[in-house]
Amino acid sequence: MTELAEAAGITVRTLRFYRERKLIRPPRREGRIAWYDEHHLARLRTIAALLERGHTLNGIAELAEAFEHGRGVAEVLGIDRPSEETPVRLSPEELADHFAGEVTAENLAAALDLGYLALDGDEIVHLSRRLLDVSASLVRQGVPLATVLEAGSRVREHTDALAGLFLTVMRPHTPPGGLEKLRPLAKAVVEAELSMALDRHIAAAEGTTGGGGGGGGGDEAGDQRS
Repeated sequence: MTELAEAAGITVRTLRFYRERKLIRPPRREGRIAWYDEHHLARLRTIAALLERGHTLNGIAELAEAFEHGRGVAEVLGIDRPSEETPVRLSPEELADHFAGEVTAENLAAALDLGYLALDGDEIVHLSRRLLDVSASLVRQGVPLATVLEAGSRVREHTDALAGLFLTVMRPHTPPGGLEKLRPLAKAVVEAELSMALDRHIAAAEGTTGGGGGGGGGDEAGDQRS
């Protein structure tokens, strides 16, 4: 225990306190001897880094509990499953830097449930570099991470339905092993339809705002005439 505390730059008393708070896993025991390893040291360094970033011990304990209930990377990403997405490995402190002030136990649990995040030893794996970058950009623009994750959950439902629709349409007309070749066509249809839908919704939103202003001016003029 003394060697671990020295390597982590903390006191033995602090290490015992972290153990009591269940911030680190119990050591492996052989009789009366407790064995700590590099995973315990990595967790202690993560705790120190999160404390430096303004997290409280209570908050870190909640994050640690959420991680303990998270799924492994193999379960989330699948084994030998083809994918166009590039997973990203992050330390807990790097994740905190991506979403400053937004990495709460609730948001972490939501991301784990969605499968955006998975665990691989002491590292966190994000499912997709593209989704990570977009989520971080939205948070930097002022959208709460909880809102981003809720939207992601709804998008997942719709995209799953779209994928099922494409397979239903294409499978009867596609030779064995040919579905993967039609992936670009399905993506092109969704991208084009989404682009046109955004055009319609943005135009409607801006038109409503402009129309409301004009209507208000007309009422004011009528009041002046009366």
